[in-house]
Amino acid sequence: MTIRTRGARGILTALATGAALVSAAVPATAADGPAFLEPAQLPPHPSSSWYAGPVTAGQPDPLPICVGAALPSVSVHRAYWTEFDTSALQVTVVERDARRAADFAALLRKDLAGCARHLESEYPDIAATGRYYGKVDVEEGAHVYGIHTTATWGASDIALFSVGRDGRTVTVVKWSQMGTFRDAPVKDFKTTTRAAVDRLA
Repeated sequence: MTIRTRGARGILTALATGAALVSAAVPATAADGPAFLEPAQLPPHPSSSWYAGPVTAGQPDPLPICVGAALPSVSVHRAYWTEFDTSALQVTVVERDARRAADFAALLRKDLAGCARHLESEYPDIAATGRYYGKVDVEEGAHVYGIHTTATWGASDIALFSVGRDGRTVTVVKWSQMGTFRDAPVKDFKTTTRAAVDRLA
């Protein structure tokens, strides 16, 4: 897996942040393609509203950890953020047919299942732990994962990922902030995942 960051500090930045942010929210519209999450559909933050950037063609920059290397150039993405350290990202890919979409979703799930092991092998200063939180029953299904990383200099970050599919369309949602598994809003994130896949039609 190739990460567009340098060293262990960079990988934690990629875990804790989404794509580059913009100064104001804009509607999630595109000439063609599935709809994206609205800010209010993300897990509630106790001290801030969510904001969103534009729906943007291409791969997000920086690439998200775990799934970034698999994202094709035809990806479309949207970044979200709060006034604090919590951020999110949604990436959607429309494949030529449902079979290719199923294979792509399986590849993303494989990358997420092996992400913690990969991070530890590539970054000696990082300790990583992964969890699988189960399936969300929506359309062709969605699956939720968690990745927690700690660094030798004290940084601790938690991220939730989901991979969902509706027909020939696959979407990945990522939520992240500083913290541990105890800080992960898994129940609310599953609700967000359901909403994201429902909007793919």
